[in-house]
Amino acid sequence: MPRTRTPAVAGWFTGEGGGFRLLGTRCSSCASVFFPREDVHCRNPHCAGGTLEEVPLSRTGRIWSYTDSRYRPPPPYVSNPERVWQPYALIAVELETEGIVVLGQAPAGVTVADLTVGMEVEAVPGVLHEDAETTWTMWYWQPKGVAA
Repeated sequence: MPRTRTPAVAGWFTGEGGGFRLLGTRCSSCASVFFPREDVHCRNPHCAGGTLEEVPLSRTGRIWSYTDSRYRPPPPYVSNPERVWQPYALIAVELETEGIVVLGQAPAGVTVADLTVGMEVEAVPGVLHEDAETTWTMWYWQPKGVAA
């Protein structure tokens, strides 16, 4: 029986393959862009507020910073407690157009030894966790020129 593909966090990204995009919101008054998305009010303290509109974010950016995650994070992070924990690289990326910094994991097989500040990366779809019924999807930051 096929698993249902479900975003790990609804409304934060859309699409598969080449159409994959992170989703943010933009204030119609001050043009500030937010990720994670903001659906209540503009977070810019200098803005009186405007309508918040969903916008697809840049698929590419440059590494602003990175680190190694060497421990199993606590809930609500989803991981299989019966599997051996696999460390992963956590990457902070400055988006190409918006200039905001978005965190995300590197795909399996990409380690901090493969990364440098300023390296170009692309948001790609990935799998966070699978159970008998569901494949929980998320995004990864795939470095250009580094095989996962």
